[in-house]
Amino acid sequence: MPLTALDPVTALVVIDLQQGTAVHPSIPPLSEIVDRSRELMDAFRAKGLPVVLVNVAGRAHGRTEQGSRSSQTLPEGWTELLPELGQQPSDILVTKRSWGAFATTDLEALLKVKGVTQIVVAGVATSVGVEATARQAYEQGFHVTVALDAIADVSKEAHEYSIRNIFPRLGETGSTQEIISLLMKRSDKA
Repeated sequence: MPLTALDPVTALVVIDLQQGTAVHPSIPPLSEIVDRSRELMDAFRAKGLPVVLVNVAGRAHGRTEQGSRSSQTLPEGWTELLPELGQQPSDILVTKRSWGAFATTDLEALLKVKGVTQIVVAGVATSVGVEATARQAYEQGFHVTVALDAIADVSKEAHEYSIRNIFPRLGETGSTQEIISLLMKRSDKA
């Protein structure tokens, strides 16, 4: 189903495009995800809409079968955003310590004070940070759009599962160009 609309105050939320995640392989290559995220960032900035850059600096403390890494020290520079993103002073920086960008941060309050009613999500990893953020945003009452060609995962199967089965239940999906096209057609009266 095609992407139908963007609310007057829509924010772009870019997930985990940072030094620590750049070392993992992704499908498609991370450079493509960064380029498309940057295109979205430039378009949102041009319209005066919020751009949120999210980095991850830890994980939840619960036990898992894969073991807890919450007590591990992250390598130097691990949380630094990729310079290719071209972070601007007007961007909102959110540091999370869980999969999703809402659970351990004040992102919901930051967006609501700006009148945001919808988010567009890009970044990595599709089945972890992107999906968790989309779920949490939906649960907080935001309309959600996922930029399908601006997300990636180390697991092709998990990536495809999220796209086919999860995102259509949480909101709408579209390509970077479809989102930018809708954004550029909007009036600047927001």
